[in-house]
Amino acid sequence: MDHADDPIHPFWFIPAHGDGRWLGSDEGARSTDFGYLTQIGQAADRLGFEGVLIPTGRTCEDSWILASALTPLTRQLKFLVAVRPGVTSPLFAARQAATLDRVSGGRLLINVVAGGNAAELAADGVFLEHDARYALSDEYLTVWRRLMAGEKVDFHGEHVRLSKGELLFPPVQAGGPPLFLGGSSDAATDVTAKHIDHYLTWGEPPPAVAEKIAAVRAAAERTGRRVRFGIRFHVIVRETEAAAWAEAERLISRLDDQVIARVQESLSRSDSVGQARMSALHGGKRDKLVVYPNVWAGVGLVRGGAGTALVGSADAVAERMREYRALGVETFVLSGYPHLEEAYRTAELLFPRLNIARSSAPGPVAVTPGRAGETGAHFSAEGRHAAGATGPS
Repeated sequence: MDHADDPIHPFWFIPAHGDGRWLGSDEGARSTDFGYLTQIGQAADRLGFEGVLIPTGRTCEDSWILASALTPLTRQLKFLVAVRPGVTSPLFAARQAATLDRVSGGRLLINVVAGGNAAELAADGVFLEHDARYALSDEYLTVWRRLMAGEKVDFHGEHVRLSKGELLFPPVQAGGPPLFLGGSSDAATDVTAKHIDHYLTWGEPPPAVAEKIAAVRAAAERTGRRVRFGIRFHVIVRETEAAAWAEAERLISRLDDQVIARVQESLSRSDSVGQARMSALHGGKRDKLVVYPNVWAGVGLVRGGAGTALVGSADAVAERMREYRALGVETFVLSGYPHLEEAYRTAELLFPRLNIARSSAPGPVAVTPGRAGETGAHFSAEGRHAAGATGPS
């Protein structure tokens, strides 16, 4: 069965670490104050993006504060916000998530980030090797799922311990906000199979993405679960191929080889399997940036994490997105420099050429604690119906 024309769920990106018109240069850099980030969030909301990814890390504004502040300024936009196992306790993070889910009317999504930067993790108080971080994430999400299900939890694991943990104010979305995770290692696949609703991959060529999807799907089926799939790309779309590729070259025109070498050396110290795969696409070389038709690795020369972009005419980029959709990719988390203008350009050029899913979220739900420590939730009939259907579909 061909799924190339099945609905696509488009997301945009809030550049909480900075924005501009050139990579690796302060020229044209923009101050990402809250007013500017609000413009981007509201543009994504009115243009029909289903949600936005808010990045996490020491170089970014805090994603939870930004999502909370943007919630009342948007109408239907969903917020993909990071939970960092080991940085916060599962009950503390679950309370935050349940509250924001209620305040936003069921518009919260959770991005589980195990971490791949040893220096940043150490600064946050996490001193675990790669696989141990995923073992921690496994325990963390086991507790998280039970809390979101309304259980009173006693748990004594190797990494996570709590006694009589309980959420007194439940989330709007049944079972809690949907969980997303991106990771290319076997350990990440195992955690995904057991706990995750949506698996995200960085933008590798379709054959590599197909292998990842097959592996994750098979692992999830062994646990009796079904996982959905998304992909993270930058996008440079124009009316013509020539204009799009000229823009890609302009984006990296301020880079010199010394800057590229320094960034690549820094990225090589990461223990992230996904980062290693991103770096291997181009090897730090300018002449190896087109890794598949309309897939360009130039962003990864100086940016960690998502390093590839869909580049081309609107027709060509839409066709490439349909190729990924046929593999099973439903959610496309996109971004472009600068993010405000490129949100408009992406929506105006691509959305008419794609089957874009339309979603809605319920309004805020009032919840009050019951007597004698019991939980009492006061939902409207409409809220009860919507609570089970507000995740990406």
